[in-house]
Amino acid sequence: MTSAQTSPRFDGLDTLRAVAILLVFAYHYRVFVSGEPTFGWVSTVGWTGVDLFFVLSGYLIGNQLLSGVTKGKSLSLRAFYLRRLLRTLPNYYVVLALYFTLPTLMGGKTPPPLWRFLTFTQNLWLQPGTAFSHAWSLCIEEQFYVLLPLVIVGALHFGRSLSKRVAWFALAGLMVAGVTLRCVLWFRYGLEEGGAVEGYYPNIYYSSFCRFDEFLPGVAIAMLKNFHPELWKRVTGRGGATLGAGVLATTVLFALLARYYYIDGYGYGFAMTGFGYSLVACAFALLVVAALSPGSLLYRVRVPGAAPLAAWSYAIYLTHKPLAHIAREQLKPWGLGSGTTVAIIAALCLLGGWLLYRFVETPFMRLRDRYHPTNFHTAAREPEAAVAETHASPPQPDAAVTFRSRSA
Repeated sequence: MTSAQTSPRFDGLDTLRAVAILLVFAYHYRVFVSGEPTFGWVSTVGWTGVDLFFVLSGYLIGNQLLSGVTKGKSLSLRAFYLRRLLRTLPNYYVVLALYFTLPTLMGGKTPPPLWRFLTFTQNLWLQPGTAFSHAWSLCIEEQFYVLLPLVIVGALHFGRSLSKRVAWFALAGLMVAGVTLRCVLWFRYGLEEGGAVEGYYPNIYYSSFCRFDEFLPGVAIAMLKNFHPELWKRVTGRGGATLGAGVLATTVLFALLARYYYIDGYGYGFAMTGFGYSLVACAFALLVVAALSPGSLLYRVRVPGAAPLAAWSYAIYLTHKPLAHIAREQLKPWGLGSGTTVAIIAALCLLGGWLLYRFVETPFMRLRDRYHPTNFHTAAREPEAAVAETHASPPQPDAAVTFRSRSA
């Protein structure tokens, strides 16, 4: 659920982050507060907000790393991991501490063992209904942050150049592997018959092995931008068409998910389980490309409130569920209407997210930017712009992407 601090900011990416957290809120409000689709179909498909966060992370982190590597910079694992830890851990540890020290206030449920949270393995075979269960997606993101730079360092270690074709085939192979695994597991956990669906969330929905491929469309965008700059210019030059395709694909998939993701009396749909997650991620990837394309409305239109909501989205994600629970319990005796209840709970979740962002996340982000401003080794300190999001990509060799490794 993290968002890279980039300069200049892209309003379209902020809009997508804001949409992602709103989708998650709508879904969780249905599941943990109202018990009904308060926001209509958005409540039903709102769980895909996490998938949108995955795609955004795939692009943002992939682009940070590849934009430097393709310029001949030497990736520093120490710097990268320190930057990631300062970005994600402070907020996470504050909320985690609250769950373990004030369990009744935070929902009264038993959390998994603390070591599983500290090692970011809480999502593996996680049973629904435990305390702080929504940290499952953060665990998968942290696993992605660990693995992606290691893959790049491996390429640096075993060869000074990497064929673009090999990179694309590897990415496609991983996508196919994710789809194949979900299809196989569906036969065991997809149907209501015999109570098999009780294993769906622990073995498929929460599983790193079944959800990792949703980062890959975002990584593919970063590869396209940095490996094929001329093609990237042509693609982003058709922002209106890309936006239209993304909106159409997302709308169709939302309609299919609302009807066929879970079928009462049957179980989870085979196609939606096997292919749906990957297709949703690809549809969201089209929207990410549109957000980076100067000709699209998503790029050019600044939606009021999207930027702060995007900035607070990580903090909101961590805190909104316990705050919604607390507010629901406190508001029950008042007998308020559903609209008033939604407004109060939404406002409280915004306030809680802002407080965590302002007093925990922001100070540590300043420390990060002061002491670890780049992911790469530098002979002399380089400006932050060297690793920030840019409009242009450097020219690359046609046959291969050359990774030049400098001695640390």
